[in-house]
Amino acid sequence: MLPFKLVYSDDYYLPIGAHVFPAEKYNRIHERLLASGVAAPSDFVVPLPATDQDVLLVHTPQYVEKLKTGTLSAREELEFEVPYSPELVRAFWLAAGGSILAADYALNDGAAFSIGGGFHHAFPDHGEGFCVIHDVAIAIRRMQRDGKIRNAMTVDCDVHHGNGTAAIFAGTRTASEPLPSAPTAAMRPSRPARAKMRSSHAGDVFTISLHQENNYPAWKPPSSIDIDLPDETGDDDYLAWLDSALNSGLRQFEPELLCYLAGADPYREDQLGGLSLTIDGLKRRDELVFRAAKARGIPVMVTLAGGYALKLEDTITIHCNTVVAAKEVFTGNR
Repeated sequence: MLPFKLVYSDDYYLPIGAHVFPAEKYNRIHERLLASGVAAPSDFVVPLPATDQDVLLVHTPQYVEKLKTGTLSAREELEFEVPYSPELVRAFWLAAGGSILAADYALNDGAAFSIGGGFHHAFPDHGEGFCVIHDVAIAIRRMQRDGKIRNAMTVDCDVHHGNGTAAIFAGTRTASEPLPSAPTAAMRPSRPARAKMRSSHAGDVFTISLHQENNYPAWKPPSSIDIDLPDETGDDDYLAWLDSALNSGLRQFEPELLCYLAGADPYREDQLGGLSLTIDGLKRRDELVFRAAKARGIPVMVTLAGGYALKLEDTITIHCNTVVAAKEVFTGNR
């Protein structure tokens, strides 16, 4: 038995047909975790969809109404980059419900996963980049509304900048501490990674985004900490920057919940990425985040975010390794 719960539904499936987004990955992750013995059936819990009231904690009434009634403009549908349907909306409401449930379990057990979620390109009034509504933001706002937390932190390790997250949580807190230099032994001297401590406002949610600079989205609104990585950044440099960002963020801010978006797309063979992490390096990344949270007693809610490897099996392995890494760290084996 795992020391945390895995939130999963067979309906964690986006009805989008043939697409670069592997809609079947959630079911495949579930099957792999069971077949490999990493998880048992009793480790899984099934979520209910988020309520409209939950979604409205983040998204505008006008946008929610358009989603529910199918009255989006052609441009709004095009921005999704996945085909709109009522079934798609139901799938995203379920993903948000899964992240709410995972956040609740994390606060009780110290960690929890939603085997899905991480739709960080959704804004309050529109969706972008395969993301219709922002499940992580909804989960945070629900925990705050219920008085279970006040302060949260997002740690976004998807290859793409968390633009929706940054926009949603732009608030009243200004991050000002400079980020310490990270080792750059293997980094191209002509194009080093840049840590931007911008005049960002995070209120009661501190946002960290570690992403490829020359990648989607073109407009990257400021997070509390943005790490803009050069193309082909590999394991060691990536981990050094992540360690520096976590240490800096956790010196400035004391979250009661850490929401980790464990994207598989920094992988060197990802179709939508341009970084060069290995499968082993991505597992080390996960271990680093989990160890940092465990050392400080911060509950962690994990969503899986993006993953578009040339071989679907690689994406499945990377996501399953995130569960393995959490199992090892939270059972004291790492």
